[in-house]
Amino acid sequence: MRILLLVLFFLSSSIAALVQASNAVVKHSNDSYRKPKIRAITAFVRIEPSQYRQQIEEAVTMLRQAKVAFEKGGYEVQTIRITTQPFTQYIGDPSGPDALEFFKRLDELSKKDSFMLNIGSLTLGGSSDAARVALLSQILAITRVNASVVVAGDDGVHWNAIRAAAQVVKYVEEHSPNGTNNFDFAAVAIVPPYVPFFPASNHDGSGRQFSVGWEAGGFVADILETANRDMQAARELLSRHFDEQGHAVDAIAKQVETDSGWSYRGLDPTPAPSVDSSIGAAIEMLTGVKFGSSGTLSAAAIITEAERSISVKRIGYSGLMLPVLEDPVLSERWSEGTFDLDSLLAYSAVCGTGLDAIPLPGDVSQEQLERIMGDMASLAFKWHKPLTARLIPAPGKKAGDRTDFDFGVAKFPNPTLRPLR
Repeated sequence: MRILLLVLFFLSSSIAALVQASNAVVKHSNDSYRKPKIRAITAFVRIEPSQYRQQIEEAVTMLRQAKVAFEKGGYEVQTIRITTQPFTQYIGDPSGPDALEFFKRLDELSKKDSFMLNIGSLTLGGSSDAARVALLSQILAITRVNASVVVAGDDGVHWNAIRAAAQVVKYVEEHSPNGTNNFDFAAVAIVPPYVPFFPASNHDGSGRQFSVGWEAGGFVADILETANRDMQAARELLSRHFDEQGHAVDAIAKQVETDSGWSYRGLDPTPAPSVDSSIGAAIEMLTGVKFGSSGTLSAAAIITEAERSISVKRIGYSGLMLPVLEDPVLSERWSEGTFDLDSLLAYSAVCGTGLDAIPLPGDVSQEQLERIMGDMASLAFKWHKPLTARLIPAPGKKAGDRTDFDFGVAKFPNPTLRPLR
């Protein structure tokens, strides 16, 4: 009996040690993941020209409080943002001299208070369309506010809006420093309200609402590294860790909602990339081949499925951003020619967000831009999913040249321009 008790004692001690060691390994593994950052906390405000300063001040106060709350929760917050209702609703004559001056003042306010500003989406269909398009073009050329033009909705593709959006891109290319302000503009299709990401963010509600979007390219890469190129394991690992982080973000956001009185609309779990948080690297980690090779579409689908499995309130794209000018791996592969516009549209069929931050030769014609936007809009309408086209021609550059953009927000890569077909 004494020997049996000793054996049991040693066995229980060994099991306890193994459990402790296992827990330590799990903890170390989790600690090794790069935690998602909060790319954007976006407030939705319905402004009135007579009291816009007070309304924006209230929004900035809430956003700063939210930023502190997320930082206390262990998250780095990169930007705070404000999106207004469609700008055509709070200006008078779009061709009048006061209209442009008003947006200059808004831009100056955003710089002074360190927030990014989006003036909403332009939906065409009235007699003053030409004046509104001209005003939007001028606003984008001389300020750093964000905006968009709606080119498809539940009623189909809006070809007149596609023409207008292409006109805006060419104007901004020619009238902003090195064409960089096209970074702040997109043609958008089927994009829902309360998306936290710019430039597609929009709303037409009562205001006093907010949503959250994160940056998680590095987080996804670290998780996928442990999947050993097993697609099923990758999906399960991503789902679990997305859900854990989603609940943590949701808890902080709901506390902000309680404390501020602003309504929380949800989390957009799209893992936005950056120069040090590449989604291209994450996909290559899973497939074992260069981005654009066979398997890339499957990886895009798996990441999107995992995002959409989280059990908290979701908003926005809940897709996959593949911005060529913001991701060093995507930029390099674009230069190498491993993928192109058609590849991105194919991936968008299983994820999103369309054609994002795409560098184009400066001699791209308005008609070529229209065709590119039309393909995106047609795909969005066919599958009723949010897609955008953020196209950035490089003035004076042609296919084979390296771009030299400076967007003023980060040291983004400058890829080689590809020829258009």
